Amino acid sequence: MNPVTTIVHALIALGSVIIGLFGAIGRLARFALAVVTRLVRPPYYPAQLFEQMLVIGYFSLPVVGLTALFTGSALAQQIYIGGSRFNASSTVPAVTVIGIVRELGPVLGGLMVAGRVASAMAAEIGTMRVTEQIDALTTLRTDPFRYLIGPRVVAAVLVMPVLVLASNALGVMGGWLLATQRLNFNSAAYLNTTAQYLKWDDVASSMVKAAVFGFFIALMGCYHGYHSSGGAAGVGRATTNAVVSAFILILLSNLIITVIVFGS
Repeated sequence: MNPVTTIVHALIALGSVIIGLFGAIGRLARFALAVVTRLVRPPYYPAQLFEQMLVIGYFSLPVVGLTALFTGSALAQQIYIGGSRFNASSTVPAVTVIGIVRELGPVLGGLMVAGRVASAMAAEIGTMRVTEQIDALTTLRTDPFRYLIGPRVVAAVLVMPVLVLASNALGVMGGWLLATQRLNFNSAAYLNTTAQYLKWDDVASSMVKAAVFGFFIALMGCYHGYHSSGGAAGVGRATTNAVVSAFILILLSNLIITVIVFGS
C-alpha cells in the first residue's frame, strides 16, 4: 500500500476517534445542563428524593465503612514498616490521618458507591427505557428529568459527604486500632497526634470531593441508563459504561481538586 495512503487512513481513523470523543462530551454536557436547569423549577418530588437518599446513603454505609476500616488498618501497617527503615515510625498517626482524610476516604468511598449505585441506576433507568416506561411518563405529562433523574442526582450530592465523613472516621479508627493493638502505640498519644495534624482544610476538601463524586456517580448512572437501547444487552452495556465512566470521572476530578487545593 502507498505510504501516503496509509498515513491518510491513519489520520482519518484518529480524527474519527477525536470527533467521537468530543461528541460524547457534548452529549454528556447537554444532559448535565438539562438536569441542573430542571432541578431548580417545580414540580418537586420529595418522596423520590428521600427514597434515593436511603438507597444511596444508608444502604451503602456497610460496604463503605468496611472498606475504610480495612484500608486504614493496612495503611497504618505499611506506614509503620516504611517509617521503621528511616527511624520515622512515629509518623504513623499523622500520615495515616492525612492519607485517609485527603485521599483514601473520599476516593475509595466514591469508587465503592459508584460500583454499587451507578450500576443500579443505569440498570433501573435502562430497563425503563427499553420497556418504554419513560415514554409512558412523558405521555402522562411527567418530566423524566424531574421525576427520575433529579432526585437521584440531588440525593447523591447530599449523602456522599455524610458517607465520606463516616469513611474518614472509620479509616482513622482502623489505623488507631492496629497501631494500638499490634504496633504498641500509646492510645492517648496516637489520638493527640492525629488531632494535631488534622486540619480543617483537609476535612473541607474531603467534603467537596464527596459532593463532586456524588454528582458524577448519579449523572453517569442516569445518563447511560437514559440512553440505553437494544433490549437486555443494551442495559448490560449501559451498566458497564456507567460504572467505568463514573470511576474515570472520580479519579480525574480527584486529581483536579487535589491540585487546586493543595498544589501550592
